[in-house]
Amino acid sequence: MNGAALTDMSVNLPEVVVEVVAVFDRYETALIANDVAVLDELFWDSEYTVRYGIAEILYGAAAIRVWRQAFVPSGSMARSLRNRVVTTFGKQFATVDVEFIRDGQPVGRQSQTWVRFGVGWRVVSAHVSMLQVES
Repeated sequence: MNGAALTDMSVNLPEVVVEVVAVFDRYETALIANDVAVLDELFWDSEYTVRYGIAEILYGAAAIRVWRQAFVPSGSMARSLRNRVVTTFGKQFATVDVEFIRDGQPVGRQSQTWVRFGVGWRVVSAHVSMLQVES
């Protein structure tokens, strides 16, 4: 991707929003199924990729892959999504923010930055956190 590719910063072109929603939905399906191959595919394979998880801080696709391969869900990964906000800029850059709910857990928040490369849309940065509930 070169600088000229980012000159069109049209926000939420309908066809781009459809693409990003589809790839996000693919990511969500893989997440619930713990499909590590698809999750790895959808992250940019770069040392610059960042993932801040609930209990981990990961720099680089290699570290993210190692973490994913070792991750064993302690229960159901099923969750409900709400308040998904997809914002695209031109045809190559997007953000997706969503709240999620799992039974018995506080509300979670997930933010992803997506970039379209020659191989398709990839997450270049992700952040997951849980709301702290006062007792």
